[in-house]
Parts: sequence; structure tokens; C-alpha cells
Amino acid sequence: MLFGNDNDRRMGAPTAVQRLPRKASTRNVFEHSEKLGRAPTASDLREVPVAPPATEAYIQAKKSMLAALFETVDISAVSDMDQTKARREMAKVIHEIITLKKLRLSTAEQSRIATEICDELFGFGPLEPLLARQDIGDIMVNGPKNIFIEVGGVVEKTDVQFRDDEHLLATCKRIVSQVGRHVDSSNPVCDARLLDGSRVNVILPPLALKGPTLTIRKFKKDRLRLRDLVDFGSISPAGAKLLAIIAASQCNVIVSGGTGSGKTTLLNCMTAFFDRRERIITLEDAAELQLQQPHVVSLETRPPNIEGKGGVNMTALMKNCLRMRPERIIVGEVRGPEALDLLQAMNTGHDGSMGTLHANTPRDAVSRIETMITMGTAALPILTVREMIAGSVDIIVQTSRLRDGSRRITHITEVIGMNGDIIITQDLLRHEITGEDKRGNLTGRFASTGIAKPKFYDKAAYFGLGDRLTKALEEAGALEARPENQAAKRA
Repeated sequence: MLFGNDNDRRMGAPTAVQRLPRKASTRNVFEHSEKLGRAPTASDLREVPVAPPATEAYIQAKKSMLAALFETVDISAVSDMDQTKARREMAKVIHEIITLKKLRLSTAEQSRIATEICDELFGFGPLEPLLARQDIGDIMVNGPKNIFIEVGGVVEKTDVQFRDDEHLLATCKRIVSQVGRHVDSSNPVCDARLLDGSRVNVILPPLALKGPTLTIRKFKKDRLRLRDLVDFGSISPAGAKLLAIIAASQCNVIVSGGTGSGKTTLLNCMTAFFDRRERIITLEDAAELQLQQPHVVSLETRPPNIEGKGGVNMTALMKNCLRMRPERIIVGEVRGPEALDLLQAMNTGHDGSMGTLHANTPRDAVSRIETMITMGTAALPILTVREMIAGSVDIIVQTSRLRDGSRRITHITEVIGMNGDIIITQDLLRHEITGEDKRGNLTGRFASTGIAKPKFYDKAAYFGLGDRLTKALEEAGALEARPENQAAKRA
């Protein structure tokens, strides 16, 4: 603990050698939880209780404490310490100040105020308890007083609040600064990520009318596998075998779905079946993929700096990626002209490449690819674009978030070619909703369409997986009539 000048000592308050800088540490190295190493169960979920709304007396006491800390402690020096030790030392200082100022706080309130102040200085303030919870998938901050979370596919409001717009804005700036990005009135929109990979989006006034708006898609610390998705009810056992064969056979795959439907989770699961000797290059706007192979190169786009220079978009990354001797290319999300580069890569020796995009059905996914390519290269005839899609994409996997909050892989669809100027697809497996149980959960079944020998059978046979593919399709047909009613939770 650091002590300051004689005047401060006469006042009886512990102080720092230097005055406190008005900017707190931007590093968040406080680890919230340990990895489970397997799919989470109900008993694994770490429930972090949210504190009740603060009273006016508590708020004033906290403001007084923060002012005293700014007067006495050099936070920049403390920030260089081990974070666990720094929090412990800071808690001691806070309790000493409470005693010296004779603040009337209960033991619980003293512990709470120490935790909240440490979170402000070393973490993300009011969001820390939410980030620590393993069962939360999304955190949505709609201004300082309205914070929502998604748990098990259901959105609910919390009692967590920021003091005001300035408090929320400071937290947003701290988050994006960790990855070398900035957000302010001249740059009011920013995509970033937390140190654990969780996706972050920030948008500020005047674009956001009700104050700074922050959205965090939390990064799962445990790596889920296809069998975990089977346990959750997101896919049938036969469907999981089919997806594993598709990944191992170096099929070119597009994973399609809406926001929060589990596209990235499914992509992560499928990559577990890649050959560990392959060189894989991933391209993302915000790094989320958790590939488990040893030979992986991860690339991330970069926005322009404050002068509007230095930006590197997905198209530039894709062009550079092709010079890096990739064997598979994984695009975290295809959303623009880079769709053309991905198709060219798929069709020129980079078999087994994958990407995700936003679409409601496999047919819509084909249309979206057409649209993205024509937006970037209007000179290409539409028939040429469609021929490229038909010649490049082997499989489209559709994921959906149903109205009860559950996630399902609703279609495994094969692109089989062209009929005139129309791209022809056929479903191999699809999910059919059959009803609703007493708790409001949708029930359904994964039904085979009866295709015994899909077009990619030759690819599977080349890798020695032809018999397994046949058995998986037979199993899917045999189990077609069996209902499934497990509540699939987002992985």
C-alpha cells in the first residue's frame, strides 16, 4: 500500500506517491470463471446474484469513496500489479477510507461497494456480474438504465444500471480500446471483442437516440462438440454423423441462419473433424472461432483509424489469404463482395472451405450469395454468378432459433447443379415441428428425405467414408418417425 505526503498522513488517509490519473486502467485481465472442458449442465451454471437497486445514501457514499480514491491512490501504479493482488490492496484502502469518513454502511454494503469500485477501476463496472455468469448468451445495454440479457434463448430485463450516459460511454471506450479501436462522436459505430473473444458492438448518439448502446455476444469458454448439440436436441444423432462426414470429406459448406441461431457454434463443432495436418486460415471481423487444430492462422479485419486510413476489410484479407498457402479457408461471416473471393477459393483447390451468412432458408442463402456478389461486381452476368455458386458450394446447413428460444439445425441441403438458369438443391435432412408441450416448448422430429446417395457421395468415398455416409442416411430414415422434444439450448 502506498502512502503520500504529510498533509495526507495528518488527515489519516492512505495515499499514493503520485496523484491519481483521471483515466482508469483499460486492461481487463480478471478471469471470470474456469473452463469446464465439457458441455455445461444446470449444476455447472455459475449464478452470480445481482445486487438490489442502490439507495440514495449508498450512491452518495460510493461517489464520496470514488472521490477519495481519486485524491489518494495512484491507480496507474496499481494497474501494473497482479490484478488479484491489486483488488485485495484496493479493498483494504476502501475499508480504511470508510472507517476514516465514518460512513454508516453495513458489512454487506462495505463489501459491495469495494467490489463495485474495483470493477469500475479494473473491469467493466456493473457488467462484471453478468459477464461472470456462464448461462448468459447475450448482454444488451439500451442506455444506462435498461440492460437486458438472454438466458436459454429467452430475453429478460435485469436490475443492473449505469450511473449515467458518461459512465456507460467510459465503459464502452474501455472495452474497445483493449483491441486497439476507438469510439467517439466522430466514430460512433464500432465492432470489437473482449479479451476472451466475446463479440462487442457499440453505437453512440446521435445514431442511438436513447444513449450509448452496447451489445455483447458472450464467448463460451468450453468448446462444444457435435455430440453436445445432440444432447441439447439441436440435431439428431444421425444428423450429427452426417455433418461429421461432410466436414471430413472436404465439402464446401455454407452455414446459414438468423442472428443468434448458432451458426458460429455449429461451424466450431464441424471443424473438429478436419484433418489435423491441414493448414487452415480463418477470416473474421471479430475473432470468435475456436478451432482445435494445431495449424491454424487467424486473421481479423481492422477499421480505419481516426484519420480514415489504415483500414483492412474482409476482401483485402481474402486476397492476401490466397497467397498464404491455405488448404481450408473459414470465413466467420460472409456479408459483402468477399463472397466472390470465397467461391473462387472453393472452386480453385481449397476444398473444405466454409463460411456463414444471414438467411432464413437454404434457398434464401443462395439468393443472398448472388446479391452480395452482384453488389461488388455488377459486371458479372447473373447466370455466371449462379454457375459459380452451383460449382463451388456443396452443402448448405440451415440453423434457426425457434419461437420458444430453442435452436435447431433445420436443414442439411445439398447443391446439386443447374437446370437451365436455376440452381437446384435437395434436402438430405430437415426438422419438422410437430406440436407444443405443456410448458410451451416446441416438439418436432428430424426427418430424412429418403436420398440414399447424395451428390457428394463420391467425395466421401474418396476419403473412405462412403459406407459411413450410407449408414448415416439409413439411420436418419429409420428414425424419421421418432419425435424429439428436448429443449435445445444455444451452445
